[in-house]
Amino acid sequence: MRKKSTGKARIQSRAPIDRITRIHGAIAKGKFPNASDLALELEVSTKSIKRDIEFMRERMNLPLEYNTRKFGYHYTEEVRNLPNIHVTEGELFALLVAEKALQQYRGTQFEKRLVSAFKKIAASLPDTVSLNIEEWDQTISFRTTAEPNLNLEIIDKLAQAAARREQLILHYRKPGARKAEARAVDPYHLANINGEWYLFAHCHLRKDVRTFAPIRIQKIESTGQTFAKPRNFSLEKRLRDSFGVQSADGEFKVTIRFNEFAADYIREKKWHTSQKVRELSDGGIELDLRLSSLVEVQRWVLGWGGHAVVIAPPALVESIHRAAKNLLKANTPRK
Repeated sequence: MRKKSTGKARIQSRAPIDRITRIHGAIAKGKFPNASDLALELEVSTKSIKRDIEFMRERMNLPLEYNTRKFGYHYTEEVRNLPNIHVTEGELFALLVAEKALQQYRGTQFEKRLVSAFKKIAASLPDTVSLNIEEWDQTISFRTTAEPNLNLEIIDKLAQAAARREQLILHYRKPGARKAEARAVDPYHLANINGEWYLFAHCHLRKDVRTFAPIRIQKIESTGQTFAKPRNFSLEKRLRDSFGVQSADGEFKVTIRFNEFAADYIREKKWHTSQKVRELSDGGIELDLRLSSLVEVQRWVLGWGGHAVVIAPPALVESIHRAAKNLLKANTPRK
């Protein structure tokens, strides 16, 4: 695929295409090349050649087979030219969107892995694909009003430890605490939830799975020990009844009424898997949720100010009242 464009950017993948072209040339000439000979000639591994052969057979639909008598590959019917590899402009745009979204991981081990993935994807592209990057760059962006102050080195160490099942000592400062305390943990899962990073790990002190915010980890030490991750651990199940990342053993049926001003904003998102929405005659709506904890939904309701009223449960109504009184008291002008 070739597109005429005034853009300066260009995606190229010469090496894989050159290999496939030379493999095709050798087979078309009736040389019956095998993977070992091709690997030696093209100065790559036999695994790379086998991947190229598989790509030619499966993705390019070439009539390619291995001849056991002549110990090499051949075409079972005439092939004059290699078929075009089609990549749509939309697919390229999707890659650019992904690259923009992942810019926050520059300088970490994630960057190396992502670059490796993009290189592998680029290997399946045509020789030259031209597109107007400058125009597309002005079309889409990712922004946040409160960007977390991430220590990317901490994030990377946690990700590697979770992947390798390595036990860690976290020097962790709880919210409101002045000093950090050492916690021995088995890191199960590192997740980005609503733009924030969280570590779900078995805490040896609490003897249970706890949620840690990497931003509060001051130092990480390795114990030199490994652990076996429980087969029944599932982040999806753990967070199913939470309103964010905090889960508990409670069971609450929450009902919140939103006025007409806030109703459209509520309709535009799926806030929780359990949600049920009822339309009201005055243009407002009622939102029903089933949650295991009220901590995060309380903060969410307060954020809507007078546009949200808690109907149930009574415990949430009381906590909203207490928080509102404290907020009013703290913000009352001094005489």
